[in-house]
Amino acid sequence: MRSLRTGLSLGSVLTGIAALGALLVAAPAAHAADTPLRDLAAAKGKVIGTAVTGSKLTGTYGDIAGAQFNSLTPGNAMKWETVEPTRGTYNWAEADQIVAFAQAHNQQVRGHTLVWHSQNPSWLTNGTWTSAQLSALLQDHISTEVTRYKGKLAAWDVVNEPFNEDGTYRSTLWYNGLGSDYIAQALTWAHAADPGAKLYINDYNVEGVNAKSTALYNLVKSLKERGVPIDGVGLQAHLILGQVPSTLQQNIQRFADLGVDVAVTELDIRMQLPSDSAKLTQQAADYKAVFDACVAVSRCYGVTVWGFTDSDSWIPDVFSGYGAATPYDESYVPKPAYYAIGGSLGGTSTPPPTGACTAAYSVQSQWNTGFTGQVRIACSGAALSSWKVNWTYGAGQRITQAWNADCTQSGAAVTCANASYNGTVPNGGSVTFGFNASWSGSNPLPTVTLG
Repeated sequence: MRSLRTGLSLGSVLTGIAALGALLVAAPAAHAADTPLRDLAAAKGKVIGTAVTGSKLTGTYGDIAGAQFNSLTPGNAMKWETVEPTRGTYNWAEADQIVAFAQAHNQQVRGHTLVWHSQNPSWLTNGTWTSAQLSALLQDHISTEVTRYKGKLAAWDVVNEPFNEDGTYRSTLWYNGLGSDYIAQALTWAHAADPGAKLYINDYNVEGVNAKSTALYNLVKSLKERGVPIDGVGLQAHLILGQVPSTLQQNIQRFADLGVDVAVTELDIRMQLPSDSAKLTQQAADYKAVFDACVAVSRCYGVTVWGFTDSDSWIPDVFSGYGAATPYDESYVPKPAYYAIGGSLGGTSTPPPTGACTAAYSVQSQWNTGFTGQVRIACSGAALSSWKVNWTYGAGQRITQAWNADCTQSGAAVTCANASYNGTVPNGGSVTFGFNASWSGSNPLPTVTLG
């Protein structure tokens, strides 16, 4: 998908108009009056968190992160390659920034992650170490980082992704160099550095009952029997649309029955793009199913989404053709998933009323290879604090530039969102934006939806 952004003046010669009904979906300010998700979660005795990028914790991103969530997880800021890129040289800037933001907003912080096979500094992965040296390096890393944030973090994902899909131990620097007991050692060192922090083992594809989650279950059971400090398990829950495991609640409960907490730590639910109303409805049901399972088990500590807005999601960069995985779209407009989460937590479960705002698509001028178009958004009996319109071309038209809106086109599907200065549409008011596009043979008017 390519972004088409510019700032030209709007064309004015009207040659064809199609006024088309539109579906209203609430914008960020429109849900400010709803009970924040963090308050709903707290009333249920749960935590609702989000992974964040420290540099983005300003403006609308920062406002939503602070208002809607009572826990933050640094997406990358506490990983080894970030905090110690050169041996003995530390960079705590982003991690400190996130912790400070959380303290200012009365939020918990979940540390992520101390021991992992990925995102380690090259000096570590390219080194040649004896077992004793590797053990000393790991203990020093854990002790240094956990001690720095002692008393400031609620929990740590101490060990991340130790298992293969079949339940065997993953071949990693740590397993190969130290054996499976690196996990117990890491937990013991983390506990010594901060006895007050809850310590977790975190993995993916362990949400339902399967070989991998059973291996994790057996490990936790063994650690508990040995007296190793282990407080919980993290189920990452990077899920695919329509594929929430049917045994999710059963699996959460069996871990809880071992005497440990369970947290859903990295929830997102990806779909094949482009998104549409049917996919968004299914996604909302999937989000609700995950939250319902957590709410139903008393020892389910809470749910963290892995980024709350599609603009901050890792999915499109890793899973080609997939995205739209979070509760807010790229323009910070809450999706049906946002309301489904609220409903699971006892709040509002349906979007605001529809039909009070409309979008009108028109062709302003046309020539043999191209045309200038305009969309007018008008409200009567409602108001918007931001907007987004969608349409699908039927004859191969391609937008080449746009003004007064940020437009993207993927195949035939076009999405245009407000610019920074024209998101507000008052009751009785309107805004317009324009674009140039190419065409060949015919130029039928598309059906436009707002939201």
